[in-house]
Amino acid sequence: MFEGIRPVTHMFGLVGEAISGSFTPPMQEMTGRQMGMSVTYRPIDLDVLDVGPRDLADILAWGQRLGFTGMNITAPCKQLVIPLLDELSDRAQQLQAVNTVVFQPDGRRIGHNTDWCGFAHSLQRNLPDADLSHVVLMGAGGAGSAVAYGLLDMGLKKITIFDIDQSRVDALVARMGELFGVDRVEPGTDLAASVATASGVVNATTFGMTGHQEGSAVPKELLRPEMWVGDCVYLPLDTPLIQDARAAGCATLTGGGMAAEQAVEAFRIFTGVEPDAEFVYDAFERLLESKKG
Repeated sequence: MFEGIRPVTHMFGLVGEAISGSFTPPMQEMTGRQMGMSVTYRPIDLDVLDVGPRDLADILAWGQRLGFTGMNITAPCKQLVIPLLDELSDRAQQLQAVNTVVFQPDGRRIGHNTDWCGFAHSLQRNLPDADLSHVVLMGAGGAGSAVAYGLLDMGLKKITIFDIDQSRVDALVARMGELFGVDRVEPGTDLAASVATASGVVNATTFGMTGHQEGSAVPKELLRPEMWVGDCVYLPLDTPLIQDARAAGCATLTGGGMAAEQAVEAFRIFTGVEPDAEFVYDAFERLLESKKG
């Protein structure tokens, strides 16, 4: 009668706005079952519950009290969570953005970032021939910081960054310039001019995401067939930007690969066990098909 019961149960959470439809909880639970582990994952949607970013300290405290192994953190909390943590991984420290928090047995909270490798590993796997000479990045928040870091870490020669908040652009340019060289990073001033010379464009804003801003961060008339175009959004998978890029003849990178690669890395960080990446990609595809149905 006790067949299938495991001695160790991991409980994870996801904190953010408009995340009730996220694939992360079922992907992690499916991966746990495939690995022979008991995994429970709960969304903590700030838009649904009577809480907000101001309650983040309480959410973390209750997560620890209730025995959570850790929590994934998404918009708008990736940078707000940092003062509430005891330690950051080297990558999270460099990025100044956290999307994975592990609760240690001694009570310490350790912040990690899997956004950067989620994007970088997805690009390497799904668009291996992408031209990394000059990329225009839309968004300088937590996701934008991770994408910039990942691209520069892969050897990108030049990145131009745009955001509606110029102070965030300036801060990200300064941080990436310090890490990778000031000649490789610049703030954007003229989107049309920058895209005209770019080999690639990446959207790291919430434009096109279900429950967020409609439309695309990049006007479709600026896209050229010789460019590659990536999006961090995966709900929907075919965002307006991805649709416009395909229509323009561009190679495209949807946010699905980033979601799967992040899940792989987060599972490893939470449990100490390396999951099967092929299974995680397959789980994402199955979840996508079920949503269509």
